[in-house]
Amino acid sequence: MTTVRLAAADGVELAADILGDPSNPAVLLFHGGGQTRHSWGSAMRDLVDRGFHVASIDLRGHGDSDWSPGGDYGAAVFPDDVAAVAQQFDRPVLVGASLGGTSSLMAVHRSKPLDIARALVLVDVAPNIEPSGVDRIREFMHEHMHTGFASLDEVADAVAAYNPHRPRPTNLDGLKKNVRLRDDGRWYWHWDPAFMWGKHEQTDETRIIEFDERAKSLEDAARGLTIPTLLVRGRQSDLLSEEGARRFLEFVPHAEFADVAGAGHMVAGDANDAFNDAVVGFLQRLP
Repeated sequence: MTTVRLAAADGVELAADILGDPSNPAVLLFHGGGQTRHSWGSAMRDLVDRGFHVASIDLRGHGDSDWSPGGDYGAAVFPDDVAAVAQQFDRPVLVGASLGGTSSLMAVHRSKPLDIARALVLVDVAPNIEPSGVDRIREFMHEHMHTGFASLDEVADAVAAYNPHRPRPTNLDGLKKNVRLRDDGRWYWHWDPAFMWGKHEQTDETRIIEFDERAKSLEDAARGLTIPTLLVRGRQSDLLSEEGARRFLEFVPHAEFADVAGAGHMVAGDANDAFNDAVVGFLQRLP
């Protein structure tokens, strides 16, 4: 595996792990908000074993990627980054979870008529999602944003409380990929706090307006999809409901759908084998 820096929008560079034969079809993995490129479980290696060239990428402000100049994490910057990275590969498949998924969808839409992707996989995200699920994610991210954790055990406890679908890890070394030890001896999440500034303090009215505007722009993008598309949902997700998935399939009637049992919002981590089978099966059916 090789770790590289990829040029994104406005001079930002993104960290990426790359694995596999460059002559094979490319698959780009974009994680969700607050996560890192290490969040895909065994998906990366499984895809390589099935004959793909895979890059797992830290979004701006996350992991080892650059933080956004001036703390700008508006709706446009992430799709611009996805589009910039995608054009450095030969029509890759874009696989995006949550924020990575909406950013990939908008990148495909806004790049037309340029054909930047061969196919699109959305992981537990669609234009219409549940506000309560978004609020729970924001509360989790805000809870220790400024205070950090005294130990990796505290990090594991917080993750287990948020995601009861997944057993609490006994080996805590893997958590070091998602937190950083600072000079004060405490562990902090591996992303720019500016990514969350102001979001927790939104009024109900502002939040509703944001949701409506976001849904409309994503619906427009979904209706314009012509490339092969797969929607993967965690059956126990509190973010993407059955109704939200059904509406997406109405917008994109050619899309395939996989409903993964035993998984919540973090599908790849909750049910890694089932997730890998769904994605690999879809990719192997592509022309």
